[in-house]
Amino acid sequence: MYQFFVDPGQIQGKRIIIKGKDVNHIKNVLRMKAGDEISVSNGIDGKEYRCGIDAFWEEEIICELRFVKEEGMELPSKIYLFQGLPKADKMELIIQKAVELGAYEIIPVAAKRSVVKLDEKKAKSKILRWQGIAEAAAKQSKRGIIPRVHEVMSFRDAVSYSSFAQVKMIPYELAEGMEKTKQIISGLKPGENIAVFIGPEGGFAEEEIEEAVKAGIIPITLGKRILRTETAGMTVLSILMYHLEQ
Repeated sequence: MYQFFVDPGQIQGKRIIIKGKDVNHIKNVLRMKAGDEISVSNGIDGKEYRCGIDAFWEEEIICELRFVKEEGMELPSKIYLFQGLPKADKMELIIQKAVELGAYEIIPVAAKRSVVKLDEKKAKSKILRWQGIAEAAAKQSKRGIIPRVHEVMSFRDAVSYSSFAQVKMIPYELAEGMEKTKQIISGLKPGENIAVFIGPEGGFAEEEIEEAVKAGIIPITLGKRILRTETAGMTVLSILMYHLEQ
């Protein structure tokens, strides 16, 4: 079943209005007809609004609410992925998979070893594209929300932003003790905010790790093998999803 996101104001009792680019997609790409069922989310409450298409207008599609599925597709904890800017188009893949795996927000981080340097104009363009990728991935994976992709932060600003999280971890190639990693993961509780810091190619600089530790971010190990930046985030998110899924 196809899923679409709408603003909360477009859900009006038993009447749901589809607007914007989704109108053309439903009419001319999917070629759906009156009576066909779709899933709608408002991107906020995590609920799934199951409805049937009632009428096609020129710039709107009118749907009738059939029932509301209260139990959404979201994890019981919010995971914030702080991703060191990688080279080339790796960030697009990382965002897509992070959304599929349940990340709540994705924060690009300009770390010391990040090769990519975005000026203001390029950064705005990139964020718009990345947010579009997050929306597409949210639809595909039937998320109840569209995870936000933040503007690029410095490492210091990222550490400061993560201060609200109850659990903060940073995979680091020099960290030792898999048992410690297992204890942190197994000790997670539903409702906790979780911050995960992933370094760019080359990892985080030693002074960045020191700054993170001072802020209460715990270095962890993901095993004996060195993982690429696009693999490390997916690995942590997969482990967290498995542990938190209810």
